[in-house]
Amino acid sequence: MQISVILSTYNSPRWLEKVLWGYQHQQFRDFEIVIADDGSDARTRELIERMRVETGLRLKHVWQQDKGFRKCRIVNKAILEAACDYLVFSDGDCIPRRDFLQVHADEARPGHFLSGSYFKLPMATSEAITQADISSGDCFRLDWLRQHGLRSWRKTTKLRAGPRMAQWLNRLTTTRCNLKGSNASAWKQDVLAINGLDERMPWGGEDREFGVRLRNLGIRPRHVRFNAIVIHLDHARGYVDPAQVKANRQLWQHNKRHGVHWTDYGIRQLQEAAATADSQ
Repeated sequence: MQISVILSTYNSPRWLEKVLWGYQHQQFRDFEIVIADDGSDARTRELIERMRVETGLRLKHVWQQDKGFRKCRIVNKAILEAACDYLVFSDGDCIPRRDFLQVHADEARPGHFLSGSYFKLPMATSEAITQADISSGDCFRLDWLRQHGLRSWRKTTKLRAGPRMAQWLNRLTTTRCNLKGSNASAWKQDVLAINGLDERMPWGGEDREFGVRLRNLGIRPRHVRFNAIVIHLDHARGYVDPAQVKANRQLWQHNKRHGVHWTDYGIRQLQEAAATADSQ
């Protein structure tokens, strides 16, 4: 199996650097990273160029002009650039544990998509993480996190569970298996069959809507909540708009009720626009 990792980012080069260090130390090695950049300035491009040399990672940089929050559109563009048949979705603020891609590869099944989660860190802990902490795996240990600013012990089971316990917890959890863009994977052919993400949607439930349409196509979800581990670096969320979140919720609920699997506002319109531009 070969994997294309799709990482969304926007003007967070410090966090993206730490995330790429995480991918540098993955046990699973046959992968590329497609960075879906929603209009970052030159600092992100310069970081990617440097990290390509320093880490040896196969990095593609897909960029679009900054016109506000357009994650769905840039992720769709990144999907088109992905060279591999299996796609892992995450964000440029989520550091993967060294077995993260191996878990997604091992758990992949035809006719399924995988949904994980993340362990959220406070700002002080996020800033304290160094390259050495990532390469050693220390930043995934609860004692290290406690020593560097973590105060809450909520939802720490996913960091403490070994492989066997994680499998049991994935089966026993009552958490709904909704697709989460910070930690998910699917076959590219299935993503194309629903036309990717719906580009009408700003922040708030856009990943869940994507998962709803996969399920409506007949693609079944599977949990990797307790074994595909990423830690989420803290950041401001100035893009949150309650009215937009409500509108997004109404859309995915409508699609769920009516069995909608296709959106007209996805990858195909990008392909059509590119074809028109080429013909002119």
